[in-house]
Amino acid sequence: MPATTDLSDQHADVVVHCRPMFTNYGGRRRFSGPIATVSCLEDNVVYEQALTEVPEGTVVVVDGGGSLRCALMGDRLGGIAVDRGLPGVIINGCVRDTEELARLDVAVLALAPHPRRSAKRRHGARDVPVSFAGVLWVPGHMVYGDPDGVIVSPQPLAV
Repeated sequence: MPATTDLSDQHADVVVHCRPMFTNYGGRRRFSGPIATVSCLEDNVVYEQALTEVPEGTVVVVDGGGSLRCALMGDRLGGIAVDRGLPGVIINGCVRDTEELARLDVAVLALAPHPRRSAKRRHGARDVPVSFAGVLWVPGHMVYGDPDGVIVSPQPLAV
């Protein structure tokens, strides 16, 4: 995967830059793929369903409303992402089991760690545009991430 800096330079008219507000808690430092979205607040049932159903190579983007009251992902969901061949997840919310997530071959970008698990009410929506971190995350658009940041494009990019 080309570096986000190179993609940003060569496709400045196309890419949108995600605000630098996430920490990568996963073991993978570089990732890219088509976006699948989930919108949920303090409830990860719909998110878990997405992890088990999206195609291999997909990056799951979760709008958890920026909640800092509980975690939407831990080591169990991280294991599902790895088993399904997902390169990364981006969560506008928290994660837990951070030491275990760091050993998994998946990028896990989130706002902060939190020990509390989420609710299981089955509230949420999939495959809808969500907006956070200065980006409108649209299902099917492409996302690229590495230690320099995250960028989004409506089409695949190359250098």
